[in-house]
Amino acid sequence: MDRPAFPSLPTGKGKILLPLGDGTEVLDTLYPIFRLREEGFEVVVAGPQARVYHGAMHEIPPEPGIPWDITREQPAYHVRATVAFADVVPGEYAGLFLSGGRAPEYLRYNPHLLDATRHFFQTGKPVAIVCHGVEIAAAAGCLKGRTATTVAKCALDITAFGGTYVDVPVVVDGNLVSARTWHDNAHLMAMFVRLLLNL
Repeated sequence: MDRPAFPSLPTGKGKILLPLGDGTEVLDTLYPIFRLREEGFEVVVAGPQARVYHGAMHEIPPEPGIPWDITREQPAYHVRATVAFADVVPGEYAGLFLSGGRAPEYLRYNPHLLDATRHFFQTGKPVAIVCHGVEIAAAAGCLKGRTATTVAKCALDITAFGGTYVDVPVVVDGNLVSARTWHDNAHLMAMFVRLLLNL
């Protein structure tokens, strides 16, 4: 069954760009989509192409007899991107949300997405990053001199690109707010909304 695009709601606070791809972590992605819509923002989901993408759920399963050192991936909800990265006009957006999962591993090679990401950092517009989303900002060269957090296994994506990694639920550094994983969503979204509303 084809998944519909998220229906439009009356908005007046601007558009937020949310890039994703196959393997996007659904809790990193769906929570901000709905939370930002509650605040009156239009969330525009973008991908390499405008199509439906496969979401995933990542967790360390609670099986003490069979331990996992890394998260296990399982299929989850699907999410439709309504615009391709090549067609994004960054100047039309008030903010950027970089979600996690495995998608950033390959999205960070998309030149259109990297150019769009640089726009938000260069103009000082609010940027939120959770978990592996940091890989996109790192590849775009936007973390030098910045302090941020991420899931511990991605700390190198901050430090290797000239930034400072700290292991706390949320970090605000100028226009950048970052969180470790979806477990920190409430902290992340509260601070991101404050940045967007200039509070």
